Amino acid sequence: MESLINDIKKYEEISEQLEINLFDRKFLLDKISIFANDFIEKLPNLRSYTSKEINHKKISIDNNTKSIDEIINIYNDEVIESGIVAASGGHVGYIPAGGIYASSLADFLAAVSNEYAGVSFASPGAVAIENEVLNWLKKVFSFPEDAVGNLASGGSISNLIALTAARDKHKIKNEKIPKSVIYLSDQAHHCIKKSLRIIGLEDVILRYIELDDDFKISVEALKKQIQIDKNEGLNPFLIIASAGTTDVGVIDPLDSIAQIAKENNLWFHIDAAYGGFFVLTSKKHLFKGIEKADSIVVDPHKGMFIPYGVGAVLVKDAKAVLHSNLYTASYMQDAIPKDILENPTNLSPELTKHFRGLRIWLPLQYHGIESFIACLEEKLLLTEYFREKLVEMGFKVGPKPDLSVSYFWYPREKNQNEFNKKLMEYIHKDGSVFLSSTSLKGNFVIRMAILSFRTKITTIDRALSMIKNSLNNTFQELSA
Repeated sequence: MESLINDIKKYEEISEQLEINLFDRKFLLDKISIFANDFIEKLPNLRSYTSKEINHKKISIDNNTKSIDEIINIYNDEVIESGIVAASGGHVGYIPAGGIYASSLADFLAAVSNEYAGVSFASPGAVAIENEVLNWLKKVFSFPEDAVGNLASGGSISNLIALTAARDKHKIKNEKIPKSVIYLSDQAHHCIKKSLRIIGLEDVILRYIELDDDFKISVEALKKQIQIDKNEGLNPFLIIASAGTTDVGVIDPLDSIAQIAKENNLWFHIDAAYGGFFVLTSKKHLFKGIEKADSIVVDPHKGMFIPYGVGAVLVKDAKAVLHSNLYTASYMQDAIPKDILENPTNLSPELTKHFRGLRIWLPLQYHGIESFIACLEEKLLLTEYFREKLVEMGFKVGPKPDLSVSYFWYPREKNQNEFNKKLMEYIHKDGSVFLSSTSLKGNFVIRMAILSFRTKITTIDRALSMIKNSLNNTFQELSA
């Protein structure tokens, strides 16, 4: 026994290194705080994109300890100074997550206290906050109080939860799968098809409905296709619409689609991951019908500028969600509440549940909602400003977007796509503001996605200057 105790004490002495003392905690926190504040202060002048090879030897785990200064330097050199600076206002290429500071404080508190937000028995306060955020979202989107929801890692898992519920509600399994039909737009986010494959619906029939000139689902084409499929003995069961498409920033005609879904007893799902929170703005009228959906997805790490890692799903049919996700184990018998809908683990594939709700709840408590709304309104106006300035420079722009994603290209009689690809190369090489590209009807176009809370009119002016210089460089190279 004495030998056993000695061995325990020996390992205890080593393992205690993981419990950092108060003095060292203050020292480490001060170092991290200095770096974070310096990073935020430098953001307006940082390049938004840098193409750089990662030094894998520098980041390798070799079991040797490093000082906090060494670790911070590695982080700065290999993470901050490579790729897209996602916290920058100059990130207007992909839909950005702004990374508001208040959320980082919430994540720090959640990590330090290590609250488990999966079951109420373990942390009733954390679960209550998670559910309070979901209740707030129900009010925002006019969903009924008895709808259920979950805070997931993002739009992909949120969509997966909703689509699984639709599958189980309509009992789409076995020999029924190849005859079942889903209706959507080719502008639907690619995570939709990924989710369908994961949940065993790879072999369903996908009907990509004809779009109008604004890239929105044609209501008449949708009606016609459903009737054709019914006449052919197929099994229509799901319509997927978008409230803010990733490529062109438009909202499908939600109210009309909701009526079609109701008439045909189809599940109506809306992917509002990018655009959903614009319902709080002057664009609210475009979201008419979103309250009629059977399920919706929205990403706070987009329209609420929260750091990456939190999406939300709301579903009206609680039984369908429980059928997909509710399982129990004997070792968890103490944690089974009277209301099984209280526990987030019953409504999601996740059992280990990060306390994501705090990163939304704390900023709303600290800032209120008006600053978020003002920020969204600002992005709508910046999009309009950007487009008008581009037209003045000789660019063509697509149809006026519903929200804050748009696109443009420089018109050429010959080799237009090649010209704009070269222009994109120069824009990326400059990197002061990050833009992306996409293809629409065979045309290469340059895409803007204005959503970061740090994107200001000075950012757009900097982007315009970069585009002008890149355009000149493109002309020089291709005319040489």
